[in-house]
Parts: sequence; C-alpha cells; structure tokens
Amino acid sequence: MTPPHRDPEPQGHQHTHSHGPAAPVSTHLRKVIAAVLIPFAAAVLVGLVALWPNGAPGHERTGVGFDRQTQQGKVVSVVKVDCKDVNAAQLPVSGETQPPEDGPASGGRCEKATVEVTTGPDSGRRFVEVVQPDAPRQLREGQGVVVAYAPDAPHDLQYSVTDVNRKFPLYLLAGIFALAVVLVGRMRGVMALVALALSFAVLTLFILPAILQGSNPLLVAVVGAGAIMLIALYICHGLTARTSVAVIGTLISLLLIGLLGSLFIGWASLSGNTDDNTGLIHGLYPHIDMSGLLLAGVIIGSLGVLDDVTVTQTSAVWELRQANPTMTAKQLYRAGIRIGRDHIASVVNTLVLAYAGAALPLLLLFTVAQSSVGTVANSELVAEEIVRTLVGSIGLVASVPVTTALAALVVSADRTGVGAEAGASAPVRSGRGRRRRARP
Repeated sequence: MTPPHRDPEPQGHQHTHSHGPAAPVSTHLRKVIAAVLIPFAAAVLVGLVALWPNGAPGHERTGVGFDRQTQQGKVVSVVKVDCKDVNAAQLPVSGETQPPEDGPASGGRCEKATVEVTTGPDSGRRFVEVVQPDAPRQLREGQGVVVAYAPDAPHDLQYSVTDVNRKFPLYLLAGIFALAVVLVGRMRGVMALVALALSFAVLTLFILPAILQGSNPLLVAVVGAGAIMLIALYICHGLTARTSVAVIGTLISLLLIGLLGSLFIGWASLSGNTDDNTGLIHGLYPHIDMSGLLLAGVIIGSLGVLDDVTVTQTSAVWELRQANPTMTAKQLYRAGIRIGRDHIASVVNTLVLAYAGAALPLLLLFTVAQSSVGTVANSELVAEEIVRTLVGSIGLVASVPVTTALAALVVSADRTGVGAEAGASAPVRSGRGRRRRARP
C-alpha cells in the first residue's frame, strides 16, 4: 500500500536559532538593572552640576614651554650662509635652534630664514631665524610655522620659531579615520564618532577646567569617567540590558582601579611631578594635587580599554545564550570566560607594548647609561608608568570574570528569552492541517 502523500514541510516552519539582536529581558530584570544604574547616573549628574567649572582660571604667562604666547607664521625665504658670518645677535632667544658651543665658529653652512608673522597684532612683521646645519628641525620656503612671542625681549629678538604647523596633515588623517569608521561601521560608526566627540567635550569642557580650578582631581576623574562611560556605551550600543550589564561591569572595574591606584601611588611615594610639563603645571597652579592628577590619569586612561573588554564579554555571553538557550548560568560563565582568557592575553600584551613604544627614547637612555633593570624600575619616571600600566591591567583582567558572571546571571535568569526560544520549538501545523513538530 502506497503511503499517503505528505506535503513537503514549508521552509518557514523549520526551526533555526536566531543570531540577531538578543530578545529583550523580562520586566523584573529591567527593574533590577535600573535600580543600580539610575542612582549611579543621578550621582554622575549631581557631580557634573556641583563640580562644573567657570572656565580655566587666568594667570600671567611665564613665557616658558607651553605657556608662551604663540602666533602663526610663514617662511618667506631661506638662504644659505656661512656659519662664521652669522651674527650671534640674530639667533633666536627660544633656545630651540641655538648653535652648540662650537657652532658658528666651527664653520659650515647655516640657513638664514626670513619668517613673516601672519596672525595677531604684529601680522606682517618679519624676523630672521638662523638654523644650524645639525638642527633637528630644518625650515623651507613657504612652510607654515608656529612662532613664540617674548614681549620683554629686545625688539629684534621678540619672535622666534618654536614649531612647524602640522594642522593640515592632522586634519587630513582625522578625515580619513572618520571616513573609514563610517564606511565599515555604517550607522554604528557614525554613532561611535558622535560618542567620541561628546567624550572629548566632557574632557575639555569639564575635566580639565575643573582640575585647574582646584577641584579634587580624583573626584573630577570619577565623575567625568562616569559621564563618558554612560554617553559612549549607550550611544554606541543602544539603551539595552546588554549595554547596561557592560556599564555595571565597567563601573566595578573602575572602582577597583581607583582603589588600587590610590593605594600603590601613595605606597610607592609617587609625586606625579616627574617632567618639565608637570613641573610647569605645579608652578602655575601649586594648589593642584599632582599625585591625585596621576591617579585621575590612570582612571581615565583605563576607561577606553575597559569599555572594549566589558562590551565584548557581554555580547559573547548573549550570543552563546541565543545559540543554545538550554545553557545554564554556570555553563555560560565557563564558555564566556574561555573567550575572555584570549581577550586578556591580547589586551595585556597591547598595554605593555604601547608603554614600551611610547617610552622607547627613555629606555634607550637607561640602556646607554648601562643601568640595571632594578635601577630603571626604581626611578620615579619609570615607576609611575609601571604603576599606571599594572593597575590598569589588573582592572582589565578583573573586568572579564566580573562582567562575564553578571551577563551569565542576567541572561540565564531571563524568562522572557527562554519562553521565546521555547515557543519557536512548539508544534506547528503543516499546510494540510496536520500537527507536526518542527525539526530541531
């Protein structure tokens, strides 16, 4: 007997696991997450209002380093001259292109550049800049430069070239970066650029002026980092439970970094005043707590990498849950932590190499001096960076199990997502009215 004819099962009735956006969590879990985040967001808002500065306080310029008055200029002409014939009075007072002790007297071909000031009250004024043949910065005709103004110097020596104008290549590179982000990331890329702009606004309009105004650097950094974290994560990843879990994981890790940083900066007697720039800041604003400023830098510097780790771990747990809705919280945590271990290895290596690359000239000087590793590490300049790197790395390592555990607990306790997945496996009717269970 021929078996009855069965219609082929419609393709749309075959059950498959979705790998799209995660289903929204239950109302109860949303309330729990909100109970944690709303007070935190309110505290950040109150902190912003209470600490908001009235702008950076004014001061009398010292004429040293970054505190000099500067204008824009342009190199009009450059001629080769004999260094012996160069009048020493024509040399700039900035000290950046001064000849060595055996300079003009030793002969050689110097360059005498005529520079025109193009901005400010002295626009159109010209002066002469003499460049030694072994100077690190050479000038060419038509080049844009930054000129420093020393009002107390003799008239002929009031202006000197302090740097070259790099604005165009920097703007071009920023444009290429933004274009690449938008082309690859599309709408997510656009939102990432918006978040980046807002984060920079918080840094320049709140954090820096508030510290200069005399507010506690650590408190300002915590409030500013909280604002940046909320803005960046929710703009880039949406107002979802997944993002909220990442925010909570980031917050816990930042608290750990703050506690460890405060402990070891004090224990290692790090003053935060280790170079000319920090010395100038301390001289201009002696009320600023430089060790607190160091700790603030550790917190803000760790925030960007923390966001990456916590969002990745949260997304990994959510995707694991969607791929296999039967996984328990313990299974989700174990699977997520295996992903996290790879993330930890790459991130820690990145941090150490990033510091080594930035400090390469300093490390070369220690090598030339034939200093031991212990001597190098004990110097405050290097010890400061070691503490900064290790404290940040500990916070990053801790963020992986913390965020993974939070995400596993939240997603496994969500009955809405489980019900949705179970409903997809319920019996369905075929085209001729027969009840038939969908294939797994």
